[in-house]
This record gives sequence, structure tokens and C-alpha cells, in this order.
Amino acid sequence: MAVLCTICARGGSKGLPNKAFSLIDGKPLIGYTIEQALRAKVFDHVIISTDSKAIAKKSKTFGADYWFLRPKKLAGDNSNKLDVIRHALREAEKFYKIFFNTVVDLDITSPLRSIFDIQKSLKYFFDKKADNLISVCPSKKNPYFNMVEIVNGRVQVVKKQKKTFTTRQKAPKVYEMNAAIYIWKRETILSSNNLFTGKTCLYKMKKNQSIDIDNQNDLDIVQFLLKKNND
Repeated sequence: MAVLCTICARGGSKGLPNKAFSLIDGKPLIGYTIEQALRAKVFDHVIISTDSKAIAKKSKTFGADYWFLRPKKLAGDNSNKLDVIRHALREAEKFYKIFFNTVVDLDITSPLRSIFDIQKSLKYFFDKKADNLISVCPSKKNPYFNMVEIVNGRVQVVKKQKKTFTTRQKAPKVYEMNAAIYIWKRETILSSNNLFTGKTCLYKMKKNQSIDIDNQNDLDIVQFLLKKNND
């Protein structure tokens, strides 16, 4: 059973310019995810999907494979991530001349994930016989309790129920996707644009491992946490 790891990093990041090259403790952000993927030792191949030659070359120095550049139509602000991963999968199958039963996508913006999480989530995915897996963490806000919207000029909780929850602890548990790990069966990602299927499973991670870097503030927090963990 062949397992492919895709790591997607386009050159035109907006929230944090040159995100892939942002240094954390002297190492570029993209290096953390590549090293985690290789050290997990659960992938047949680890490849980079990017539209940037600079990112591709830097990725190779950390041990990832690259031989293609992502087309411009898949490198815009509104490009569908599933299309990007599908493209990388097809390129990999042509290049390696094998079919990959499973595709794991690791986002470079989640450097606090552990190697253990990569290994355990993949095992959980296989054990559950799922179509796909999404990593999550406990949500700080709860739509049944402290998330509101305006409907017909009136403020109400997002998930309005007959029963009113007076504390967050009594409300139904909800999770937020943390962008750390996504896993798909080959036939699922090639045939569907839906992130949620009837057989989607969740892999729960700790909140302090789930920071998704979108801006400089996120980067500063991750820098602090990594330094604290290494001291």
C-alpha cells in the first residue's frame, strides 16, 4: 500500500510574505514540515507542490522531491486546495509509475505538529477505514454558546436550540480544523470536491500544537513556543 505525502507551498502568500522562507530558530518554515514528514517514516515519497523555483530548490535541500512546478491556474489566491493536491497526486503517479492508495497533505503553516501525530493519525485513518481524515483541536468558541450572528435584525447564537446553554461546558463539543494533517483515500480525492463525506473522521490534537501560521503574530507565537520547548 503506497502512501504519498504532499506539501503545498505557493510563492505568493499574502498574510505573511515569503511565508515558506520565514525563519523560526534559524530554520525556514517549510523545513519543519519536510523534516517531520521524512522522520515519520510512513511515506513512500514526500513531494513539494509549488509555483516557485526558489521554494522548490530550498525544499530539495531538506530532502523533499520535486520535478514539476504548479501551473499558474492552481497558484492563485482563490485556488482550490483539493485541485492542487489532485494535480500533485497525478504528477507523482506519472513520475514514480505507481498508484498511491493514500494521500497525506501536511500544511507548512503547522510546524508544531509532532511526528507522533503524523504516525498516529495515519494509523487511525486506516483503522477507521475512512474516506478521509481531518486534524482538529478543541474550539475556543462554541456556536451553541458564545458565537452569534444577526438574523432579520436580531442577534442570536449561531446554532440556535430549544435548550439554552448557560455555560460552554454544557454545550455540545465542537472542534476547529487546525490545518495540520489531511488524509484521503485515492478514489475519494480524485472523485469528490467535498471535504466532508459520509466516512470522514477527525483526529484530535492538542490546542498548543495547533497554531496555523497566517501572519507575523502567529509566527512570533510559534517562535516563542518552539524556543520554550527547546530550552
